[in-house]
Amino acid sequence: MAGAFDGKVVVVTGGSRGIGKAIAKAFAKEGAQLVLAAANADNLGKAAKEMSGEPAPITIVADLRSLAGCEQVFKTVNDKIGRCDILVNNAGATRGGKFLEIPDDVWVDGFALKFFGAVRMTRLFWPLLKAAKGSIINIIGAAARAPGPDFLIGGAVNSAFANFAKGMATLGNRDDINVNVIHPGMVETDRVVQLFEQFGKANNMTAEQARKENLAKSGARRIGQPEDIAELAVFLAKPAARHIQGAAIMVDGGTTTGLY
Repeated sequence: MAGAFDGKVVVVTGGSRGIGKAIAKAFAKEGAQLVLAAANADNLGKAAKEMSGEPAPITIVADLRSLAGCEQVFKTVNDKIGRCDILVNNAGATRGGKFLEIPDDVWVDGFALKFFGAVRMTRLFWPLLKAAKGSIINIIGAAARAPGPDFLIGGAVNSAFANFAKGMATLGNRDDINVNVIHPGMVETDRVVQLFEQFGKANNMTAEQARKENLAKSGARRIGQPEDIAELAVFLAKPAARHIQGAAIMVDGGTTTGLY
């Protein structure tokens, strides 16, 4: 049975773990040619083996904190395939903690991967996406709309990223490229485990206590799963979602308060 994305090329940054891997697996099930980019070769290899069907994923080990790393990904895709239908900007992890205890280099690193990596990948792949009348799906995060004192880097990076994505949607209308945002809330990944450890340390509690407190405070029925994000990402790339443009969709179990 043919998949919805047979013949389509999907590039996923940070595709070796967590949400990125779940998104890649969802597109693979629909027949897409996957390109997974991440910094860790072992994780990339393991993720590629989990992808079902054909064609086999192409993996690229690159540090997307740098322009050279982003250019490496683009050159590989352009030389080997010459096509990109969907770009998923997912790479990036920002640290939590008390403001006065976070050193300058951690702020710089937070913007380097998640924000500047996405900016560079978008710029590099734009001509291929224009030719394919493709889509960009940006995985950002609920902190873009909900500032908190223990996650100031994440909130700042996510807000900047969301602003950038909204602006690019206007250019997308001109060039027939869809640009949308998914804002995940807390999702069950290795990264969230690290955040609970950081929050716990900052507030003199264990990681498990931080987890329980977060869930109780949020009022959510459960912590999200990577597949919750993956299903929406696949839908946003389908023709049926073509009129959804410049949107920022929360997937957080209803935990973000306020109007949006």
